Amino acid sequence: MDLKKKILAGAELMFLRNGFKSVTMDDIARELGMSKKTLYQFVDNKADLVGQVLQNHGEEEIAAIAAIRSHADNAIDEILAIAKYAIQFLRKMGPGLMYDLQKYYRKSWEIVNEMHEEHIYKVIKSNIEWGIADGLYRSDFNIDVIAKLYVRKSMIIVDEKLFPLTSYSREALFTEYINYHIHGIASQKGLKLLKKHEAAAK
Repeated sequence: MDLKKKILAGAELMFLRNGFKSVTMDDIARELGMSKKTLYQFVDNKADLVGQVLQNHGEEEIAAIAAIRSHADNAIDEILAIAKYAIQFLRKMGPGLMYDLQKYYRKSWEIVNEMHEEHIYKVIKSNIEWGIADGLYRSDFNIDVIAKLYVRKSMIIVDEKLFPLTSYSREALFTEYINYHIHGIASQKGLKLLKKHEAAAK
């Protein structure tokens, strides 16, 4: 791992654990065992670091989902594997993370979130088309609308005003959300396959 990748990976872990606001450049330099002078060779300031961390995470997410899709046997296998990947990331997120990001680093958030939403929309649209072609999903709905609804509803899960972490588990929320999504579009053939997945996971 080159030094810049090490900085971005280390900073991301600290931000996920402690939030964006409370972590300082001193904290990051100390955690990574380097001087701030070295840190500033790669970033201009904390806002620049946050933006680079978000950009890097987005690129890694795109690569990870591409790998998942290349190994999936069918649309339901694919969407469940993507959900598993998302849940693993949600487990790492500390409380208040999204609030910090949207309040203190709004510009970076908007740029990366737009990229994220566009990518997820394409993935879900493609997944739906695959499922319909294989008879795992019904065909009596608007693919574009459902894909866009999926994208926007997925953001609600990390809304801590609506779903405070003191009362809700993000993992449980996302599991409910995926089940809701699949049951809303699956054919009888698809539902049977989903039950097999659920049985195998127990």
